[in-house]
Amino acid sequence: MDYRKIINKQACQCGTTLIELSVVIAVLLLLVGVLFIGMSGWKNGANAAVCIINLSSIQKAVRGYQNMNGLAVGATLAVATMTSAGFWTTAPVCPGGGTYTPLGTVPSQGIAYMTCSITGHAPSATTVANW
Repeated sequence: MDYRKIINKQACQCGTTLIELSVVIAVLLLLVGVLFIGMSGWKNGANAAVCIINLSSIQKAVRGYQNMNGLAVGATLAVATMTSAGFWTTAPVCPGGGTYTPLGTVPSQGIAYMTCSITGHAPSATTVANW
């Protein structure tokens, strides 16, 4: 048996073809695409969480202002009043690009002073009930 022919035949067959290389590149691109889709969902979830934290902080500031100034439920309360009183330096902004709509009056227990225009950027009903 001539081993040189077998060795030369095996030497010619080792290596990757253009099709194999294309398949590997396509799989890697698919994985990167899935990663970007996941990152987008993560970013949206993070924006919603920060927005809810903002709304909670706003609610606490409103309750603090109400207690310090002896305001009754239903009394007029503007965002500019809260800003000038030093409860926040600028009007709060939604990180997801939504807009906050103030109630305009001191809310009763369980009612949020501000709401966000983006669906999903609202605290749960149980959380708001404690406000």
